[in-house]
Amino acid sequence: MTKYGTDWTREELVLALHAYCQIPFAKTKASNPDVIALANLLGRTPSSAARKLGNFGAFDPTLSQKGISGLQHVAKADRAIWEEYYGNWDALVRESHKIRKRLGASTSETAETFRQPEGVTERLGATKQRMHQDFFRRSVLASYDCACCVCQCDLPPLLVASHIVPWSVDKKNRLNPENGFCLCLWHDGAFDIGLITVTNAFIVRVAPEVKRSRSIFVRQTIVDFDGKAVQSPRRFVPRPEFLEWHREYVFRK
Repeated sequence: MTKYGTDWTREELVLALHAYCQIPFAKTKASNPDVIALANLLGRTPSSAARKLGNFGAFDPTLSQKGISGLQHVAKADRAIWEEYYGNWDALVRESHKIRKRLGASTSETAETFRQPEGVTERLGATKQRMHQDFFRRSVLASYDCACCVCQCDLPPLLVASHIVPWSVDKKNRLNPENGFCLCLWHDGAFDIGLITVTNAFIVRVAPEVKRSRSIFVRQTIVDFDGKAVQSPRRFVPRPEFLEWHREYVFRK
């Protein structure tokens, strides 16, 4: 049954915040299939779900810095959920998954944000790992409007949510969208092995060995981006300490 004008429960707010992180803010509209999927899951109208996502935008520090404000009439419960889970990504993903299981959420939903890991032969551990990886990927890609922040490639099959500090090095920030860039496969590979890096001012730097390449392809796809700014994310701006780590321990100076 659709709920009209009723207060949102804690469980509903957790699911809404989980969705907010993975949907570009400009697309948090009632017509978005992901917003409709959230509304169907909660038994609410798409308009109600969209408004709640807009409420969370009022707390988003990146949106505020860009002069973008979410909806202004927010409930105390909205802020409480934001403060409890924003930055505590592992807990948010775990809690969201538990709530979805209790609600009996279908694994056949078509909306990308709410599709759960499938495959009855998968072990529980593998399923949980994939669930966490999906959250990181979708949150990072949504921050950059699904385009490589270096070259603007916008083909989803070629895009990667690239960790700045690798998963194996910093498990605490393995789900933190502020520890990621949206990169195409080519620039992800170059970033991963230190052929390119990004400064604290979000300027691309290219390793000296790459600049010595005689390949026209290498020059056009890597060298020519040296000194250029990466696309600014809509939210989840990478932290300076992560960028500094990459320049110190990965970049080939």
